[in-house]
Amino acid sequence: MSRPATFVPPSWVRAYRLRTARGEFAVIDAPVAPGVDARGTALLLPGFTGSKEDFISLHEPLAAAGYRTIAVDGRGQYESPGPRDDESAYAQAELAQDVLAQVDALEVADPVHLVGHSFGGLVGRNAVLREPARFRSLTLMSSGPAEISPSQQQRVKLLRDALAVMDMAQVWDAIRALEPPEDAEDDLDAGLDDQEDLKRRWLGNSPAQLTAAGRQLCTEPDRVDDLAAVPLPKHVLSGEYDDTWPVALLDHMATRLHAHRTIIRGAEHSPNSDRPLETAEAIAAFWDQSGQNGYRAP
Repeated sequence: MSRPATFVPPSWVRAYRLRTARGEFAVIDAPVAPGVDARGTALLLPGFTGSKEDFISLHEPLAAAGYRTIAVDGRGQYESPGPRDDESAYAQAELAQDVLAQVDALEVADPVHLVGHSFGGLVGRNAVLREPARFRSLTLMSSGPAEISPSQQQRVKLLRDALAVMDMAQVWDAIRALEPPEDAEDDLDAGLDDQEDLKRRWLGNSPAQLTAAGRQLCTEPDRVDDLAAVPLPKHVLSGEYDDTWPVALLDHMATRLHAHRTIIRGAEHSPNSDRPLETAEAIAAFWDQSGQNGYRAP
């Protein structure tokens, strides 16, 4: 489970519901910093059990680099509404269409940069494959080529089994009871507010969304060749350790995609939370390059 540094967005951003042709989605919308030339707009998609708050620490450095960033809760995630007992609403094709509707609703003149963290990367990939002309670039952050690792599949299966027989509050209590002691110590250091925020986010999620997303993570086909054929700048970014998709697998995917590759030292599966400044610098540098004519991955 991702742990953002805070659930309180900066005072200078807008938190609101973005109205689209496919419903409303909760977003955090960070404008370009005052006095900085605007260089582009980016849509940020969170991962499994995550939310728009996972990107909070990226907004300020990216705004200073000239980029407007909009982080969104997907359908059934945290503060975006979605059915609680209809898994078909969360088919990946439906979620990809949501992303395209969000791009439409932003009403920006140029194609947008797309960033997908973990499961959000799979959804983002699907959206790009559907309508690549809508996007200026795609960054896959800790998001791999196909299904997640066997150890993570076991964890997701345990969660799906629990959701089938318990309500969300009961599952939360079970998750907390099973957490390693070092995680519990970290939470105590972070304070009670952190735990209350994490619990509130968990309870806001749709059980059907979690079940459907978990199933997709365990069965996702390899679509790297399809994505490689799309003439769009691509960026594979990860921490130096990841047990969801091994780093060596992400390296190989980047080669297959002819993508820019960044490894954030000292980070794990959530470099956006673990090392936000380094992550923002790497993303902004890639966006700067991908905005140039004749971009080629190094």
